[in-house]
Amino acid sequence: MAERGVDVSALPQEVREQLAELDLELSEGDITQKGYEKKRAKVLAPYLTQTQNLAPPPAYDAQSPGPSSASAPEPGPSNSSSSSSRHRRTRHPHRSSGTRDERYRSDIHTEAVQAALAKHKEEKMALPMPTKRRSAYVQSPVDNCTPPDSSSSSDDEAVSSESTGPQQSPDTWINSSLHGSSTSSSASSTLSHGESRPTQAPQPQSQQVPPPPTPAHPPHSHSQPSALAEAFAQARIDPVGGVGPPDVPSQAQARGSRVDLPPNAVVRGMSRGQSRSSMMETADGVPVSSRVSTKIQQLLNTLKRPKRPPLSEYFMDDQEEIVEVPQADPNTPKPEGRQIIPVKGEPLGVVSNWPPALQAALARWGATQGKSPALTALDITGKPLYTLTFGKLWSRSVKLAYTLLNKLGTKNEQILKPGDRVALVYPNSDPGMFWVAFYGCLLAEVIPVPIEVPLSRKDAGSSQVGFLLGSCGVGLALTSEICLKGLPKTPTGEILQFKGWPRLKWVVTDSKYLTKPSKDWQPHIPTANTDTAYIEYKASKEGTVMGVAVSKVAMLTHCQALSQACNYCEGETLVNVLDFKKDMGLWHGVLTSVMNRIHTISVPYAVMKACPLSWVQRVHIHKARVALVKCRDLHWAMMAHRDQRDTSLASLRMLIVADGANPWSVSSCDAFLNVFQAHGLKPEVICPCATSPEAMTVAIRRPGVPGAPLPARAILSMTGLSHGVIRVNTEDKNSALTVQDVGHVMPGALMCIVKPDGPPMLCKTDEIGEIVVNSRAGGNMYYGLHGVTKNTFEVIPVNASGTPIGEIPFVRSGLLGFVGPGSLIFVVGKNEGLLLVSGRRHNADDLVATALAVEPVKTVYRGRIAVFSVTVFYDERIVIVAEQRPDASEEDSFQWMSRVLQAIDSIHQVGLYCLALVPANTLPKTPLGGIHISDTKQLFLEGALHPCNILMCPHTCVTNMPKPRQKQPVGVGPASIMVGNLVAGKRIAQAAGRDLGLIEDQDLVRKHQFLTEALQWRAQTDPDHTLYVLLNAKGVAVCTATCVQLHKRAEKIAAALMERSGINIGENVVLLYPPGIDLIAAFYGCLYAGCIPVTVRPPHPQNLSATLPTVRMIIDVSKAACILTTQVLTKILRSKEAAATVNIKTWPIIIDTDDLPRKRPPTIYKPPNAEMIAYLDFSVSTTGMLTGVKISHAAVSALCRSIKLQCELYSSRQITICLDPYCGLGFVLWCLASVYSGHQSILIPPMELESSLTLWLGTLSQYRIRDTFCSYSVMELCTKGLGGQTDMLKARGVNLSCVRSCVVVAEERPRLALTHSFSKLFKDLGLSMRAVSTAFGSRVNLAICLQGTTGPDPSTVYVDMKSLRHDRVRLVERGAPQSLPLVESGTILPGVRVIIVNPETRGPLGDSHLGEIWVNSPHNATGYYTIYGEENLQADHFNTKLSFGDPQTLWARTGYLGFVKRTELTDSSGDRHDALFVVGSLDETLELRGLRYHPIDIETSVSRAHRSIGESAVFTWTNLLVVVAELCGSEQDALDLVPLVTNVVLEEHHLIVGVVVIVDPGVIPINSRGEKQRMHLRDSFLADQLDPIYVAYNM
Repeated sequence: MAERGVDVSALPQEVREQLAELDLELSEGDITQKGYEKKRAKVLAPYLTQTQNLAPPPAYDAQSPGPSSASAPEPGPSNSSSSSSRHRRTRHPHRSSGTRDERYRSDIHTEAVQAALAKHKEEKMALPMPTKRRSAYVQSPVDNCTPPDSSSSSDDEAVSSESTGPQQSPDTWINSSLHGSSTSSSASSTLSHGESRPTQAPQPQSQQVPPPPTPAHPPHSHSQPSALAEAFAQARIDPVGGVGPPDVPSQAQARGSRVDLPPNAVVRGMSRGQSRSSMMETADGVPVSSRVSTKIQQLLNTLKRPKRPPLSEYFMDDQEEIVEVPQADPNTPKPEGRQIIPVKGEPLGVVSNWPPALQAALARWGATQGKSPALTALDITGKPLYTLTFGKLWSRSVKLAYTLLNKLGTKNEQILKPGDRVALVYPNSDPGMFWVAFYGCLLAEVIPVPIEVPLSRKDAGSSQVGFLLGSCGVGLALTSEICLKGLPKTPTGEILQFKGWPRLKWVVTDSKYLTKPSKDWQPHIPTANTDTAYIEYKASKEGTVMGVAVSKVAMLTHCQALSQACNYCEGETLVNVLDFKKDMGLWHGVLTSVMNRIHTISVPYAVMKACPLSWVQRVHIHKARVALVKCRDLHWAMMAHRDQRDTSLASLRMLIVADGANPWSVSSCDAFLNVFQAHGLKPEVICPCATSPEAMTVAIRRPGVPGAPLPARAILSMTGLSHGVIRVNTEDKNSALTVQDVGHVMPGALMCIVKPDGPPMLCKTDEIGEIVVNSRAGGNMYYGLHGVTKNTFEVIPVNASGTPIGEIPFVRSGLLGFVGPGSLIFVVGKNEGLLLVSGRRHNADDLVATALAVEPVKTVYRGRIAVFSVTVFYDERIVIVAEQRPDASEEDSFQWMSRVLQAIDSIHQVGLYCLALVPANTLPKTPLGGIHISDTKQLFLEGALHPCNILMCPHTCVTNMPKPRQKQPVGVGPASIMVGNLVAGKRIAQAAGRDLGLIEDQDLVRKHQFLTEALQWRAQTDPDHTLYVLLNAKGVAVCTATCVQLHKRAEKIAAALMERSGINIGENVVLLYPPGIDLIAAFYGCLYAGCIPVTVRPPHPQNLSATLPTVRMIIDVSKAACILTTQVLTKILRSKEAAATVNIKTWPIIIDTDDLPRKRPPTIYKPPNAEMIAYLDFSVSTTGMLTGVKISHAAVSALCRSIKLQCELYSSRQITICLDPYCGLGFVLWCLASVYSGHQSILIPPMELESSLTLWLGTLSQYRIRDTFCSYSVMELCTKGLGGQTDMLKARGVNLSCVRSCVVVAEERPRLALTHSFSKLFKDLGLSMRAVSTAFGSRVNLAICLQGTTGPDPSTVYVDMKSLRHDRVRLVERGAPQSLPLVESGTILPGVRVIIVNPETRGPLGDSHLGEIWVNSPHNATGYYTIYGEENLQADHFNTKLSFGDPQTLWARTGYLGFVKRTELTDSSGDRHDALFVVGSLDETLELRGLRYHPIDIETSVSRAHRSIGESAVFTWTNLLVVVAELCGSEQDALDLVPLVTNVVLEEHHLIVGVVVIVDPGVIPINSRGEKQRMHLRDSFLADQLDPIYVAYNM
């Protein structure tokens, strides 16, 4: 902006030089943009015109919901930084605004991009910036991070914010905006440099809100506040009804990971109809004010924009979920021209003195012109190092040929035979050695295969080069002594075996090692024939390296055609900057030059890097006639040209631009001409050409006649190009592509254009297609790959009706283009750079150019950018990866990324899937410094790119999602469904365990209805029988209890309870004990006293703030009259720390049971009937619901009897229990079963395992245990912790062959992967593969299934995941795509009946149908314990009848989805076995797009996405899917996970992830049963308490 009023050309010389110096510093990255602008302003200040005024900034529409992301607010015509650099550019065409590589620069394009971005200005939309933890900032100085800074840029601007009205911290207006006032909203974390803005008053939509007044400063010192802040300040959240999103919990407190309950949990007493969302609406739906929810709100706003193209309606097939098929747009441009006629080159002239073979030419010059220079090589400084004459070249080549054929092996064995392939490994800086080796091979008639020098074991693409050497059968490599010394070696000094390479024998070709041939030996030089002369390597789009074989006659004909086209004469000088190993560098610089006795000056890449002008100087010094360069070399020379005043390019008759076919070359050629015309460069000498490894030279512009008009340019419409047709751009100059011709077809060649995919059908004249060439001068085949060869080298074009146009085969060139007026050839891209997205073609180079036109000067390196596509969810998705400059701030980078999104969206009409920035110098390089695209893509897909910034936009570009499922109202009643099933021959889905049987007299315990009577009976009849043994971490029995000891301890506690006044019969008593025998004694003590026990997990002393509120809540909800506990816990409950968390003054009576006096109660209470409540079972569900159920005495006896039968338990048996004893089946096994059945229980508290992993397995082995019970968390601890130590355990004598059943107690779908890996790992210790099984219980019935000793093994089925989402079960074969293995949850317990019911109609379902599991059994719980006794609610869950079928039976609803399948196996009664499969809890399912998802399925996919993902959890928030993944690797992997997680969920579940949160291991809260507390996690996330490593908001 500063120089608007200054005419730079009128400034004094020294000022101009100062400015130029500054420009150079900026382009080299030695100075920041900010510093540059300050210094420049300072230099220009004295010359500024006095009258300069700042144009008034445009007004913004406060409420416009923009179609795209944040972009810089541009005051006046354009943003300060971009405008200054743009003015600068047009004035100094030779200055670049980036680092060296500017292949893609085009002023026209830059203008177009700026215009496109400006178009987005009016409709601004804030993109939420990702949140990073400080440590995860890869390379940005601390001051670029959070706290909002009041001054926006330069030092002298601190005043500016004061003039904008009252100061207000961003937080105040964030909060106010969230609570319904319509102020602008933002997130404190994103405003890293923006000024805090005044709160704007609510205004009607039509009015325009002017931005704050511009401070009165000298305009040049004022740089705008950061665009993002500005955009945030303008973006608007429209709250519904003045309130934020409805379902955010308001209370949120810090919680630890082992928590069973959120403090704001809901007490279970609600019907299943009231869904979770009503549960989350605490505090009147007022949202948590946190930056996370603000950001998500922004994300939602961004997603409200209409997607392009809109999804059309289409028929949903009931069985298959189909991908949305994009309908063809009727306005798509279609080709209208006639069919193309093949274009013929001029005939190849016959010149009398052309040699019969290339070697013959060398022999001739070696003999007749021995002193004539053939090659000059330069040293690193650009000075001539040596000159090789034709005589020397001939004699050395002959020596090498002789040595290769005769001197390599022992006397009588010949290692190389004519026709063998030999690798040539020479560095770019040593052309002489290469020439000798190449011609030596030709003379020896062995086939040279030039390759790059391998630098390390892990070179980019090195294994692919190995594939090339393998397919060509190379066993020998020629190299120079220096090069050999530099190759990586093993410690023994041998050359390293490179990854994927065959074993090679290395031969050094320096002169001193060569043998002079005997007088009579002459190399054999036959006339050129069709045998292979050499093999040139070529990398395909996928990165495969193949060898293109060129025959001797093709090599010779190609040299002749080039000589004719370029009009080469003997004795000319040629400067070659290209790689001499392949392509133009080889064809012109090594082969054609020798044929025409041309003096070649070879300028290596290293010299160009050190001195970019070196090639121009060589042309000047040697008066060279021809130069061979790439656009990059033109650009480098332009940049450095200021250092050189007196060069002349007047001698050039041809400047061959090797990559002239790149559409963006035209701007480089123009700019170069613009600068060097003053140095004698003639416009007509610039000769772009088009080449490919297969077809070799396709076309080249012939040198023009001085003064003749230059060829016209084609200005094409990008939209047309994307549909494959040629349309001259008329309407929108922003999306135009200007291309230059590459001249005419080569002499003696025939060329036509065919469709790039499908059969090679001839294109129409206005259609873009692949150029195919027929010529004697082209490649013959991919060596050793006959299958691939046919498709490329033997193509016969067909016409519209499909008939071949002739006999002659054409070669596919891989170039896309068309034939313009006057038979000029135009190339618009390459096949390998083609990205086919939703049926439209985009060229990677075009996208690179657009991205680079978005002022990347502060953010990325120009030449270090890769564009490729990955296939995700049935279409290609575009990914851009660039290297970020070390000094770019987070905000700059994010802003640049969001602007690139808009620019590409606007100019190419295509959405980007992912944009990633990686640290400088981390992308894999090709040997000459470009980016290795296929390796980059591979790293991206493997999650090994390690980006430092990433932006995913799946919402914009994934437009082929299936249509959301509309749930149809059920028009068919349950009765009809049932009848339909019967008609179809399907039985009703129900299953039952065996009968409990009649009470047999001989078992005395059956007479005792109550457990208290059973314990008294055991204490009398078998007093010394040990019932319980408690082990500590060392495996030592610290406490045992015989029948009589347990009875006596229970009596002591009962007496203490009865003595206390205020504790009456039937009152609830909380038992607060660590897992152990005290807990069991206290339980029976309560029963003896007639109280109702409630077991509660004690608070964690190190984490009271998180665990004590749960204890308090259960005590309050259960209305406990008293707490029984230990001395230690009594102290904790009354401690200061506890007082900080809860009110300790209101605890009920606390009785310390450690030292009670020995008293007996006057009487032992006996309940009047068995329906009385025995105890309350409180538990927290994974959805954060606290539920207490009432368990009657009858249910206790029935359940214990059922378990006794199923597991065959009796007094002489021992079982081991490693479970938490506080609720569910864990409590029953720990406290009740032994007293009922009389077996001995060895108790292992699960927390002891954390300090001694081998405790549980060691105990099983030591006590020879047959039956054991554990939880998933115990199994996981052993699998992860002991997986690698099985040998050590074996050595210690651990033997698990005794274990007959190991039952995992859980209330969820069986975790097949975990149980399977546990069985596999410990198989070596003798564990039977059949031993591990699962149990299943729920709140309404604590044990429904339990794999006992009887019954068949659990069966496994495979279910189609797509059908599950539609609430259907479709069984498929193992290994079918999208199949989910499910294992039976164990045999149904005796006395239990289950039926599968449609939860909506409450009618029974057929076999293998998905529905809710209902259960009927004598041990069902009798109801929820609710304080108010809302009987109508509990009746729904506990005493429900079917709407049809068997209306009498009372069922309890488990709240789990599952199905019953009749298997081929038989059970103990001889009937066919019905297996129950649990799919998941109804409460937990996510409803997205009308489909039902089980979180565990999405989490399984996520955990598989990358090796660094440990645990993961998903939840939804305002229909956005949030994925939280724990990162086990290093923090630099964090951002790699974002695209992989997004990909896998899209591919496997057809869902777009809204937010990806990467956190530390252990952040996802898991309860004692090993279940994830997803609702907890959600609350913590929304309250911003997770301290995430990275949060990515997918657009």
